[in-house]
Parts: sequence; C-alpha cells; structure tokens
Amino acid sequence: MKFQKLFSDENGKSHWEDIDVAMEVRSFASPAQNIEISEPELVKQAMFLRLRSGWNEPIHPTPVAQKLICLAGTVRVTASDGESRDIGPGDVWHMEDRHGKGHHTMVTSKEDFESMIIQYE
Repeated sequence: MKFQKLFSDENGKSHWEDIDVAMEVRSFASPAQNIEISEPELVKQAMFLRLRSGWNEPIHPTPVAQKLICLAGTVRVTASDGESRDIGPGDVWHMEDRHGKGHHTMVTSKEDFESMIIQYE
C-alpha cells in the first residue's frame, strides 16, 4: 500500500512524496488468521469533509498534520513547487505542509468531493 505525502521543506516550499506503508503479518483479531497490518498511529480526531463541485480555493498551508481518504469525486492538488496530483476515490493524501506557501486545491470532478480526514494534532 502507498499514500501520497505533501510536506514543506525548510524554505517553506511544498513537495510531493510517495510513501510505502510498512506491513507485517500478525494476529489482529484472535482467533482469526494472521493478517498483514501496519503499525498503529495515534490520532486526535476524525471527521468527514465535502467540497462542492467547482470548489477552487486559494493556496494555503494545512492547519494540522492530517490524512485525507477520498471517498468520492476528484481534486487536483498543486504543491508550491508546481507538481500536481489528482486525488480520487481510494487515494490517501497525508498533509504536512504546515508552514510556507502550502498548496492549491480544486475540485475537478462534476460530482462533489467527499472524504474522511484524520487529524494528528
């Protein structure tokens, strides 16, 4: 499994990075068979988010470290270094660009963009 990480460098410029999720086989729900699972991450809260079709926000940094899991629709997210990624159903986007210019987000699908946000702070 992979997720897409957006982070800020020491100069405040945001960049994309692909992250491979480390998995190991272990017992998770005994007596069920062992499964592949990652290490747990402590989180603060989770919420659902909807951006209406046509949403086009100004460039900004993320307010907190968070993961977004896309459920429906598509957005194009552009880092301040100019690289764009399309986030669609099933994609996981980890945001850590908390300082500097941040990123630009625009809904590119005809339908609304729906997601779940998991916040770490």
